[in-house]
Amino acid sequence: MYVSQLCSSNVVTVRPSDEITAAAQLMRERHVGYLVVVTADASGAQVPVGVLTDRDIVVSIVARSADPKVFTVGDVMTANPVTVYQLDAIEKAVQEMRRIGVRRVPVVGKLGELKGVLSLDEVLNAVSSELRDLAGAIRTEQRIEEALQT
Repeated sequence: MYVSQLCSSNVVTVRPSDEITAAAQLMRERHVGYLVVVTADASGAQVPVGVLTDRDIVVSIVARSADPKVFTVGDVMTANPVTVYQLDAIEKAVQEMRRIGVRRVPVVGKLGELKGVLSLDEVLNAVSSELRDLAGAIRTEQRIEEALQT
């Protein structure tokens, strides 16, 4: 299975120059805790240059009692995020997520353009669905065996 088959293409993005308060409001409005920070490349495509989480805002600003109005997204974001390619195998993407200790990663196309976000929630849903199908196959086989024995 490929990353493109599971990733969400409904990505909430911000720019490095956006105010941090605007980013926090966007998180609240869209009910997300993860934003991909993008800039436009020469062709106009969005390219991920960072990620911003609700935790980043809490740790960098709120916990320090800093004034959020003086910060931009670029001041707080995690720059140069690890990305995965849309045609990577899910297993490879999960290994990369585990290596860097994150639950979400931006998904990019072959030119580095933003295509989506892969979350462990999406991976777990897919795996649990496959496990449910496997368990169903075993139950069906057992029922057939029981019917043949009577």
